[in-house]
Amino acid sequence: MAAVVVAALMSSCSSDDPAQAKQWQQEYCTELGSWQDAKRTVASSAADAGGGQDVGSPESDNVESAGRAAIAASKKLDREGIEHGDSHILDDTVNAVGGDIGAEGRAVSYCDGSGFETLVDSAG
Repeated sequence: MAAVVVAALMSSCSSDDPAQAKQWQQEYCTELGSWQDAKRTVASSAADAGGGQDVGSPESDNVESAGRAAIAASKKLDREGIEHGDSHILDDTVNAVGGDIGAEGRAVSYCDGSGFETLVDSAG
């Protein structure tokens, strides 16, 4: 009986369903792309206004919300073990949302490698 419980717990740690894994990857890449779009909108608005971004603005709230959604989606991939090679999608996403352009590039590469390159923009 204990072996059955252990087997059940172990099977919940990674996705054995390729279709489910693809769905989670698509969700992640969609969220990452939404965060990139929100970030770009704020940067564009700040450039048009000739100043920095207003931290309390609705646009910056959208960036924060989109960043949290991307991190949440990356947690699911991390929890399910759906990564490529040496990627650390959760760490890369958290660091990207924190402003690390290299981490954003790695997160974008993850989406490229997953077949969802059209959902994200190249980092930079």
